[in-house]
Amino acid sequence: MSVPLWFFIACLAVVGARTLRPPMWLVVVLLVGGYLLADSLLAPMINPFIK
Repeated sequence: MSVPLWFFIACLAVVGARTLRPPMWLVVVLLVGGYLLADSLLAPMINPFIK
């Protein structure tokens, strides 16, 4: 059985959010911040550290 990576990460995120119970504003800030950072001019500089 093959599971897509995005589905696996989404499941881990849901389990982690239910287990750790972070504030909802922190979850929103991390999601929006990551989305904006990935689409910014800083993305090429961050890419080597992620890989």
